Amino acid sequence: MPNFGDWQLTTYLAGLTGEKPALPMSYADLERRAEATMPPEIWSYVAGGAGDEHTQRANVRAFERWGLMPRMLAGAAERDLSVDLFGRRLPTPLMLAPVGVIALCDPGGHGDLVTARAAASTGVPMVASTLMQDPLEEVAAALGDTPGWFQLYPPNDRELMESFVRRAEAGGFSAIVVTLDTLTLGWRPRDLTIASFPQLKGLCLANYFTDPVFRAKLAKPPEDDVQAATGLWSALFGNPRLSWDDIAWLRSITTLPLLLKGICHPDDARRAVDVGVDGIYCSNHGGRQANGGLPALDCLPDVIAAAGGLPVVFDSGVRSGAEVVKALALGARAVGVGRPYAYGLAIGGQAGIEHVLRCLLAEADLIMAIDGYPTIASLTPDALRRLD
Repeated sequence: MPNFGDWQLTTYLAGLTGEKPALPMSYADLERRAEATMPPEIWSYVAGGAGDEHTQRANVRAFERWGLMPRMLAGAAERDLSVDLFGRRLPTPLMLAPVGVIALCDPGGHGDLVTARAAASTGVPMVASTLMQDPLEEVAAALGDTPGWFQLYPPNDRELMESFVRRAEAGGFSAIVVTLDTLTLGWRPRDLTIASFPQLKGLCLANYFTDPVFRAKLAKPPEDDVQAATGLWSALFGNPRLSWDDIAWLRSITTLPLLLKGICHPDDARRAVDVGVDGIYCSNHGGRQANGGLPALDCLPDVIAAAGGLPVVFDSGVRSGAEVVKALALGARAVGVGRPYAYGLAIGGQAGIEHVLRCLLAEADLIMAIDGYPTIASLTPDALRRLD
């Protein structure tokens, strides 16, 4: 099986005939192209963070405090980036993190389906958001044989919550990821400045509008009264009273692997283990929800230590293959990317997502080759040194 880093040779060989890449090769260029391409309200939603975005920037800078120790003559001519997760062998440690407006990053408005097709093409699992423009059943079908996880924003109605879980099970999703850090909306000045919140326009609410429990609560079908349906969504979406009892109840109603997303404190990780979850998702929502907090990467080692051997997935601030490698060395079992693939979708559609994933994997693979780490298992905390 070819190494992922071999992909760069196709670019160099194409250059012999004067052909240059149509899509950006660095995150900075990707971000600039996306800003010039995306509508202002979608750019604001995806690129923006909470408050003055200090935590969002800190997520990125946290990676700069770690360096990988090179090891020579370590037999890294071939690299194996595959990982085991919930009984499946995945070809890479990457995951497409949930993005609640990924549908709208696609000029055609069907980014959930486009992302699912990119996942099917690359073998990189998709964590599909509750907030979709197309129903979850259609997105799951587009994934083919690639695993898909359903990210659940738990509504403040257990009947509706259970309906989402049952639909995810029936649709073929292989895990449920419960997001805990969006039980109320964060303070987002960029979106407030332009008074834009896409869901209040009825966008990305297909899973609600097609749900039988949700529809039964309406006097008219959503397609006949979008304003009333959107009002009901806004009343049900926030769930600040969600408790550990609710998580125990969720655990009791499904046999799918259950992960909790937003865990950054080791005590919360231990509590999650006690309540019977199958995995932890260490994340601070990319800095989009609460400003002034710790970078998620700084929380990762303690969360892994407290997880008692459960797999820990990580996202927040990942922009390059180097950062993927560092998160894996700190102990993450898999690493989610969000903004990079959203920008790839905006400028290149499915091919743009696939291009971003190839760039991340090629860089990670080449770093492992050059620094002497042939497998994910060889990337341990001992491979890292603090730079400050």
